[in-house]
Amino acid sequence: MRFAIEQRFPAPLEAVEAAYLDPGFLEELGRLPKLGRPRLLDQTGEGDTVRRRIHYTFAGHLSPAVTAVVDPDKLTWVEESTLDRRTHRTIFRIVPDHYGRRLACSGTFVLTPDGEGTRRVTEGDVEVRFALVGGRVERAIVSGLREHAELEERVMVEWLTQAEG
Repeated sequence: MRFAIEQRFPAPLEAVEAAYLDPGFLEELGRLPKLGRPRLLDQTGEGDTVRRRIHYTFAGHLSPAVTAVVDPDKLTWVEESTLDRRTHRTIFRIVPDHYGRRLACSGTFVLTPDGEGTRRVTEGDVEVRFALVGGRVERAIVSGLREHAELEERVMVEWLTQAEG
């Protein structure tokens, strides 16, 4: 299932990009529902390239139809990403700790100036290979990503406001 999510932040691109790379901001995102506490596994920079690995645990509610085939305790994954700071484009992929052959997700995050602020566009593909419920799980994942993006915008605005003050 192809998806796209757009976010807008009232700050310059450099400030938004710096926030996304700050381990403290990642900790703030841990306040959001459904994803548990993200854990930075590693972050390395070489020239204009930044590579990151972040571990996530799903902490939301799943329908009985989904839990019939998916163990909620096994919904953990690592997001591997590579940011090119010249183009402000991040390529990411999700690597599940479990269900590796049944779930695939990858895409890009792109930051662009937007007037006085910054626009972030996420585009990607998610594929869930479970008979009968795969499409439902894909839609639930994309819905969760959209919900998380809305909440993430609020956390970013708070983070940037504190950084200014």
